[in-house]
Amino acid sequence: MQLFIRVADTGSFSRAASASAVAQSTVSKQIAALESRLGAQLFRRTTRRISLTEAGQDYYDSAMRVIENIDEAEARIGRGQVAPSGLLRVALSPAFGRFYVMPFLPEFLEQYPDVTVDFEISDRHADLVGDGIDLAIRIGPLMDSSLVARRIGGARYATVATPGYLERHGEPVHPKDVESMPCVVFMFHGAPRSWRFVDGSDAVTFEPRSVVRSNDADYLRSAVLNGIGMGHNPGWLYAADIRAGRLRQVLDEYSPPPFPISALTPMGRRQPRKAQVFTEFLHEKFRTIPELSHGR
Repeated sequence: MQLFIRVADTGSFSRAASASAVAQSTVSKQIAALESRLGAQLFRRTTRRISLTEAGQDYYDSAMRVIENIDEAEARIGRGQVAPSGLLRVALSPAFGRFYVMPFLPEFLEQYPDVTVDFEISDRHADLVGDGIDLAIRIGPLMDSSLVARRIGGARYATVATPGYLERHGEPVHPKDVESMPCVVFMFHGAPRSWRFVDGSDAVTFEPRSVVRSNDADYLRSAVLNGIGMGHNPGWLYAADIRAGRLRQVLDEYSPPPFPISALTPMGRRQPRKAQVFTEFLHEKFRTIPELSHGR
């Protein structure tokens, strides 16, 4: 049933196999055996994708109820007794995962040794259902109403530069001073992200003069640390550098309000126990980190 649901959700035997950590041939054999036993075709197959037949939709609805009832019973009866296990697929951005998730992973795996964590690393937003993702860590405002979100932290933007850069170009006293200064800019879905500040009750938004642009946070941080330009990104990216004096934060009084760090799961599906414990684990860790606990 779980393999069948994966195929129906992803629309692909290969993606269902990847999400379930089994061979594609295993998925094909299981679905063929299921259709043979039921005496009904569950999927329409084309060269591009597969979709549910009427019988398949009927079986899908029933299978979802069965799986949800089993999950609910296990959570109710075995909470604290049935150890989470299996493959947990987590989508998150490269730099955030490296700085704030990976350092805690040994402790998590020590607590839950039967869980295997499969990280899907990208600065692009993953398709949770299509890619078979159990949990996504998303930074910033949420636009997708088809996902269930739990806030596990909060961050603020930081505008930073090296001391040498500020000596050469001067220190801005107002966001408008930045418009003509060389800057390092984040690219999102092929477009430069505007810089946003708050001046009293007014929003100040503009696209700065970029000398380096990238969709990778590590490249942005490296460019700022090398004095190439000023950066304006989530503060967690630069927190260690600010504390060490490698970077100086400017225009802090004009920083926009904190934004959420959220754990996302698909709507309409009971969250697996392994995803629940990982979400709770990160929530407890993030609350102890100043740059991740704004607006809690």
